[in-house]
Amino acid sequence: MAVKTVSMKSVTILGSTGSIGVSTVDLLAAAPERFRVLALVGNSNAARLAAQARRLNAEWAVCADAAQHADLQAALAGTATRVECGPDAVLAAARLGADYTMAAITGVAGLASTLAAAEGGRTVALANKEALVSAGDVMLRAVAAAGATLLPVDSEHNAIFQAKAGNPERGVEKITLTASGGPFRLATHEEMERAAPEAALRHPVWSMGAKISIDSATLFNKGLEVIEAARLFGLTSAQIDVLVHPQSIVHGMVHFSDGSILAQLGAPDMRIPIAHTLGWPERLLTHAPRLDLAQARTLEFLPPDEAKFPALRLARQALQDGAGAPTILNAANEVAVASFLARRIGFLDIASMVASVLDRMGRRPADTLEQVLALDEEARRCAEAMELSRAA
Repeated sequence: MAVKTVSMKSVTILGSTGSIGVSTVDLLAAAPERFRVLALVGNSNAARLAAQARRLNAEWAVCADAAQHADLQAALAGTATRVECGPDAVLAAARLGADYTMAAITGVAGLASTLAAAEGGRTVALANKEALVSAGDVMLRAVAAAGATLLPVDSEHNAIFQAKAGNPERGVEKITLTASGGPFRLATHEEMERAAPEAALRHPVWSMGAKISIDSATLFNKGLEVIEAARLFGLTSAQIDVLVHPQSIVHGMVHFSDGSILAQLGAPDMRIPIAHTLGWPERLLTHAPRLDLAQARTLEFLPPDEAKFPALRLARQALQDGAGAPTILNAANEVAVASFLARRIGFLDIASMVASVLDRMGRRPADTLEQVLALDEEARRCAEAMELSRAA
């Protein structure tokens, strides 16, 4: 019997030192015969980046922070890895033409490099929500023009992608994204009003960074995911349901016109969706925990309380308003979350600040990357000024 050979896939990771990047590095290291690492891009953690580059024999190691050049160069002395630093180097790495690029630089800082990777016409695994929330029209036009493939990394969107596979688009009625409900699912208004950052950061299921943990607590994370799902799958807000599912086992469902529902289930472990995109259209072996439904026993699904968590309503309104509204929503939320973590505003002030910024700024265009970045900056200034006025 002939042995099937698998050609090596070239890979670049934008954001290799963050949580998604670290998991991606682990998966690559477990299958060195399948992947050739072109570039690893980090922000300012030169020591971790150098260790990853040595582990994967990366051809390029890039720090966005130019001040890290000497440290990174020293840490990679004696290797064949090329060291580059600074914003231009990040874009150069994104343009190396990798078969697969993991776009995991968080926030608006990752927009330009994600767009550059998409313009190469290969496969981009999208872990950067802002690419489709803040710059959705810009990103989708670039993907279409280059003939690139977008693969969603978020567990919910990846679940929808898997459940839709092989089914005609016209047969899809709607989709359902699931939400854990966060740490305040059962909290009273008074408890949320006096909640400290430490309480908001204690997610009951997932281990995540501070920003996304707070977004999960407010349900802004799910609101951003509604916008992202609309962009990814060409759906309206009315075709995207959200259900609170505390067990975080069912990650997404697709509802079809014949009454069927297909769901993707798995342990709450980001290695599973990352591995799906890395191996696509095949499957990779992972050491993620195997789901035991007999042990899980109960799966709960509840409608979200949008009066208690107004973030979902704000996100749906921004999606409906279109143009630059999602850009404004995302920027204002980032400022509000940072203010809450710094204890300058309360937990419930996050959503109210975002709503105020949306009302004040109105409808603005976001047709180019330059417009998106300018609008993002203006929305941040507006939110910061609003915070100062509240404190006065």
